[in-house]
Amino acid sequence: MAVSERGPRERMVFSAAQLIRRDGVASTGMREVAAQARAPRGSLQHYFPGGKEQLVNEAVGWAGRYAGNRVARFLAALPEPTPGGLFSEMVRQWTDEYGATGFAGGCPVAAATVDCAESSASTREAVAAAFAAWTGPVAGALVDMGVPRERAGALATLMISALEGAILVARAERDVRALTTVARELGPLLDAAVRQDG
Repeated sequence: MAVSERGPRERMVFSAAQLIRRDGVASTGMREVAAQARAPRGSLQHYFPGGKEQLVNEAVGWAGRYAGNRVARFLAALPEPTPGGLFSEMVRQWTDEYGATGFAGGCPVAAATVDCAESSASTREAVAAAFAAWTGPVAGALVDMGVPRERAGALATLMISALEGAILVARAERDVRALTTVARELGPLLDAAVRQDG
């Protein structure tokens, strides 16, 4: 859905997620969100009576759902889906972005975790739910590819944790090396988890 097709509330949530992924929670101002969303400043209070914390939590929730929904698109891009192939597609999203636009953006869920998880119980709950909204579809895809259900959740956590760490290293180094390394090193381990029947 294009930004112009969203209503003002959805534009503000989307804009907050984009600003948080670039600047972190502390540096993302409500006025800046409203300006980027092309929404009247007064609408912030209307749509987000809980203030910045509510907006951050909703932006984090949006980001978790977005990441979870991307799993199906990543699988569709693979001629023959494998766990390692799925992980490579997850990584490629970031290497493509960093190659095209630079290293300014990271994951808004990770940024909110770093900035707010200790100071705000509601944001800690929102980021935990966002990670769950992402981990669930990854684990489900692994099961569909033949990974035993009892391992799928742990491997999904490993994939997301490795990706998030590699994003941080890539941004620090201004190089995609960490991303390509985790894809190359984890791919065989993930593929080896597929149950070989018969």
